[in-house]
Amino acid sequence: MEISHDSYNQKKFALPVDSEHKATEFRLFSAAAPHMRAFHLSWISFFACFVSTFAAPPLLPIIRDNLDLTATDIGNAGIAAVSGAVFARIAMGTACDLFGPRLASATLTLLTAPAVYCTSIADSPISFLLVRFFTGFSLATFVSTQFWMSSLFSGRVVGTANGVAGGWGNLGGGATQLIMPLVFDLIQNIGATKFTAWRIAFFIPALFQTLSAYGIFFLGQDLPDGNYSELHKSGEKHKDNFGQVFHHAVTNYRGWILALTYGYCFGVELTIDNIIAQYFYDRFNVNLHTAGIIAASFGLANLFSRPGGGMLSDFMAKRFGMRGRLWTLWVVQTLGGVFCIILGQVGSLGVSVAVMLVFSVFVQAACGLTFGVVPFVSRRSLGIISGMTGGGGNVGAVLTQVIFFRGSRYSTETGLTLMGVMMICCTLLITLIYFPQWGGMFCGPSSKGKATEEDYYMSEWSSSEREKGFHRASLKFSENSRSERGRKIGSAATPIDGTPNTYV
Repeated sequence: MEISHDSYNQKKFALPVDSEHKATEFRLFSAAAPHMRAFHLSWISFFACFVSTFAAPPLLPIIRDNLDLTATDIGNAGIAAVSGAVFARIAMGTACDLFGPRLASATLTLLTAPAVYCTSIADSPISFLLVRFFTGFSLATFVSTQFWMSSLFSGRVVGTANGVAGGWGNLGGGATQLIMPLVFDLIQNIGATKFTAWRIAFFIPALFQTLSAYGIFFLGQDLPDGNYSELHKSGEKHKDNFGQVFHHAVTNYRGWILALTYGYCFGVELTIDNIIAQYFYDRFNVNLHTAGIIAASFGLANLFSRPGGGMLSDFMAKRFGMRGRLWTLWVVQTLGGVFCIILGQVGSLGVSVAVMLVFSVFVQAACGLTFGVVPFVSRRSLGIISGMTGGGGNVGAVLTQVIFFRGSRYSTETGLTLMGVMMICCTLLITLIYFPQWGGMFCGPSSKGKATEEDYYMSEWSSSEREKGFHRASLKFSENSRSERGRKIGSAATPIDGTPNTYV
């Protein structure tokens, strides 16, 4: 059975595509279906979920007075907001692998919206913690966003697509620092008391999240050639075995390393989103609105920093291949740790804001760089690998807040310093990632056999599965991923006759 390499030209797309019908160009200001339409739907939905999850922190000075929250109550609620998504992200990855990102994303976004509405009726520390916990599940839509982009964009631009979609979605963490105080002030000026105004304000993010879920469901498309359900029925895509998908994900050590290192870039970002407004409000005695603006500037850096990380990953890959992606990730995330340490040491308002802005660029760029690597770890188990990595971000946020920012064991500035040290230490594990066909940070590709892209990705399929043709998407992906060899360094040689016949 032969794979036709020109069959993909039979279907017309607005963007140029490769043999998997993945777009080889990223046109930001296009809304062409299916590629760019899915891009805009995914980042807007993720943005809405981020706004909902972090709508409470900018209003905490009001909420804590209304609900009599202690420092421990606030810390626990912050931890709850990011802990719910730990397992939800892994589950989301599985759902994407089996049912597609469109249905998985729309379902979770819609199911978590009621928790946002219910925030308005919270009347105790426990109820406040619970609504933040269930709202936080929506952050798992990050996994569907990254999976969706990796399914629609070629390896040459996948870092850019993942970076911009994730970065613009994360903008919600900064935008909500501006939106919620403004909505609160508007409602209060209309005549509501401050303890009523903050409750009414939560209807805005709840409605936004609900509408985004319907947009995903009715306007999105899973893959360039259609939705999972349609492709399963037509036989163009086989329904994969969960056990095999899960096995190949959890036995790939690269996924575990990226999960841990992502815990100390995205996990740090989530931690900052939870603590930074209150930190500036309490330490430098600024008013609520000013604290919100300062905190917003951290999250709003995602407009360019995380996308910049994805673009930098693709640029380095063109010149140096996968090894370029890994080196850049290590350098940028390590520098993020350095600036986090500095942020905990400086004592003036102006310098603190300046250092925070530089820190935000590096830590968010590291997130984009991470998901420049993730799509190449596994083709068959991409969803679970993405979920493991995304879940690692939430685990890092939970651990960091439990250790450094819960209760009064450490001051916030000391917690920031120690968090920076942990960033630097955890990032060292990137040096252990090695792809036999491309190499790692310190070693080139394997000189032994079984070191081509086809060998790496075909190892996820048994001989019986290959005989049935289930491996064909992975075969096309392996051919397209040869771009990860780069131009400046050597890599595994391509077989003289192209793709080995045993895989065709």
